[in-house]
Amino acid sequence: MLKPMWITLACTLAFSALGTATAAEPIVIKFSHVVAEQTPKGQGALMFKKLVDERLAGKVKVEVYPNSTLYGDDKELEALLLGEVQIIARSLAKFDQYTKSVQLFDLPFLFNDIAAVDRFQRSPEGQKLLKSMESKNITGLAYWHNGMKQLSANKPLRTPEDARGLAFRIQTSAVLQEQFQAVGAKAQPMIFSVVYQALRTGLVNGTENTYSNFYNQKLNEVQKYVTESNHGILDYMLITTSDFWNGLPPDIRSELDKIVVESTAHANQEAERFNQQDKQHVLDAKTTEIITLTPEQRNAWREKMKPVWAKFEQEIGPDLIKAAEASNKAQ
Repeated sequence: MLKPMWITLACTLAFSALGTATAAEPIVIKFSHVVAEQTPKGQGALMFKKLVDERLAGKVKVEVYPNSTLYGDDKELEALLLGEVQIIARSLAKFDQYTKSVQLFDLPFLFNDIAAVDRFQRSPEGQKLLKSMESKNITGLAYWHNGMKQLSANKPLRTPEDARGLAFRIQTSAVLQEQFQAVGAKAQPMIFSVVYQALRTGLVNGTENTYSNFYNQKLNEVQKYVTESNHGILDYMLITTSDFWNGLPPDIRSELDKIVVESTAHANQEAERFNQQDKQHVLDAKTTEIITLTPEQRNAWREKMKPVWAKFEQEIGPDLIKAAEASNKAQ
């Protein structure tokens, strides 16, 4: 039996409208992270969303999930690779199972300051590292700063010998293990959320962290001294999957690339601001003394820890280490 023409026409228009609606659905980018919004990473994520909303409204929708509300630190990379989120910003210390080269950023006293880190990360060698995991379906988009790391303990740390016998909390990293062994100390891998309690009970004696992390986790309440060592960098790599990023329409991907650059600049500016602000908060709290090393004292720490470079030179690549060290000279 033939359908009346008006029914056929109505069905045709309905399917056409459905197809148009489907085509108009925005691309959803879920950005998951594990820290508070009032952190450099949190502010960078919000700026990324703001710029996307302004420039790609109706085409791309960004959903930001802070404070492990979607996935915790131990699950976010798995979620990314499964396509359940599209962007995360993961600590550089947590990529060694995917590429040994990124261990470079854990080498102690490799960079003199954050300006040297910037120079290296913008260099061809630094940019190449962003692409070093594409065979594992991971594409690095940018580096986001948290800041330079300082040492803390309940005794003054002015010389490497002062650290002997102490236990320091670290992120899981073979390089950081060796770093503390080089000064006769112990290294205890531990998730950051339990560090306060571990310090309070004496499970560990000290930490290495940025001022912003140190103050925001109230570690100044359980650590009497901070040594401003600037001995390492705590940074993140903003990553997505290669399949997702390469599958975006070229015009949208091009605009997102620009937005990544701008949100990176904002996150890195915020990192510097937060660290200076929180260093002052530590001073104002008067619970923790900040020790400023003389150039000779800092060099003694550097010389004691520098043999760690040689232990990881072949895994990381000697040319890469040389390029990073050269970034200490202002161009």
